[in-house]
Amino acid sequence: MPVRNDVVLLVGTTKGLFLLDGSGEVRQPIANGASVPSVAFDARNRRMLAGKTSFFWGTGGVYRSEDRGITWRPSNSGIRADFMPEDQRFPEYGQCVHKVARDAGNPDRLFLQNHGGIYRSDDNGTTWNDIGAGVPSDFGFPMVAHPRKSGTAFVIPNGSAFNRWTPEAKCRVYRTSDCGATWQGLTRGLPQKDAYITVLRDAFTSDRADPAGLYFGTRSGELYASTDDGETWETLAEHLPPVLMVRAATI
Repeated sequence: MPVRNDVVLLVGTTKGLFLLDGSGEVRQPIANGASVPSVAFDARNRRMLAGKTSFFWGTGGVYRSEDRGITWRPSNSGIRADFMPEDQRFPEYGQCVHKVARDAGNPDRLFLQNHGGIYRSDDNGTTWNDIGAGVPSDFGFPMVAHPRKSGTAFVIPNGSAFNRWTPEAKCRVYRTSDCGATWQGLTRGLPQKDAYITVLRDAFTSDRADPAGLYFGTRSGELYASTDDGETWETLAEHLPPVLMVRAATI
């Protein structure tokens, strides 16, 4: 069955980003073999923004398309690459993007979790501002924008690229309600001792309830949930296989 004419499928793979549309054509505008774990689509003008991973001197980073994925250009102004030599840490491309999320109320605002660094863009990804101050580590994988509240987003920090568990072995979800100016650690119901927890980029999500439900799973097989915008948490499951992805569906 072909893709409907009003639908474009954006398929991020370990070999680039593929696009499928009603023409039956399969396009790969980013064809250099990099992994593409995150894509943001702007329904107002069909702009696309893709986040690519990179290992050392690669071609990763944020890429923008203004023409429905036919052509792409790097858009990494303000994003640093800590793994580069000190005098080359703000390259045109080569960063390692873990997750991008679009703001609920302002579609020009984007939140980004980089390999090292938490960022916000207010111009649809043209430029980026570091908003990681107030979080114990700016290395992490997931980034979740609140489904309804503009300026609100959530991250779960890891220690570092080489120490990939929650800082101080305390499981904390960090929330900003002011576009990253400040962050609040949310801990009630989460383990605060010997919590060597890693949450992957697709293992943290939200529903659209009011207040919002939040859910994340860990590589050690725990599943946690909040039904009050992250204020309190409870354990839903333990001893699962390593959790790669969590999504909430309304039925």
